[in-house]
Amino acid sequence: MSNRPAWLLPVLALGAAVIAGAVLASTILSRGGDGPVRSGGVRVSGEAQIGGPFTLVDHTGATVTDETYRGKAMLIYFGFTYCPDVCPMSLQVMDTALDQLTEDQRAAFQPILISVDPERDTPQALADYVQSDAFPAGLVGLSGSEEQVREAARAYRVYYARVEDDGVSSEYTMDHSSLIFLMDRDGNFADVFPHGTSPDQLASRLQQFIEENPGQS
Repeated sequence: MSNRPAWLLPVLALGAAVIAGAVLASTILSRGGDGPVRSGGVRVSGEAQIGGPFTLVDHTGATVTDETYRGKAMLIYFGFTYCPDVCPMSLQVMDTALDQLTEDQRAAFQPILISVDPERDTPQALADYVQSDAFPAGLVGLSGSEEQVREAARAYRVYYARVEDDGVSSEYTMDHSSLIFLMDRDGNFADVFPHGTSPDQLASRLQQFIEENPGQS
């Protein structure tokens, strides 16, 4: 995997991504009624309008849909491979949290990275990226056409935007919300974890999810 240039994520883009994630998490909570707030995530009792059908291309070049992953709870993160810190950090949090589960509990979850940078994140680029030992074992990388990615992001209420590098028109980064979504084995929204959630908080919530949904394991 090639080294990523340091200019790829300006401080302002990082700040906007974190703010967007916090705003979205707050919005999800407000729409969810009077469900309790869990440590490290947002638990809602109402039906959240988060998630839905998608058609994308995985890192092997195969066309997949949300139905492809039925039977497992999905941990979904929207990011991109050229992101130097926020995206790797979030995937590392996911990896560390999953490592705290038992083997059977870990097998209940499918970690997924959906790229918001389809221009550069080809199946081959994603294949190289998801193999990192710092990321969850079995991590699936998904991308697709601009429209396919746009539709997936819209379903999950994810913000992203291309940010051009001043003075170099061919170079750019992606500003995006930084959230980990937990979807149950039927593809329904279960929880969301904003940027800053610790591995321990995420692991605790995943264990609780398994206890409350024994059929997921």
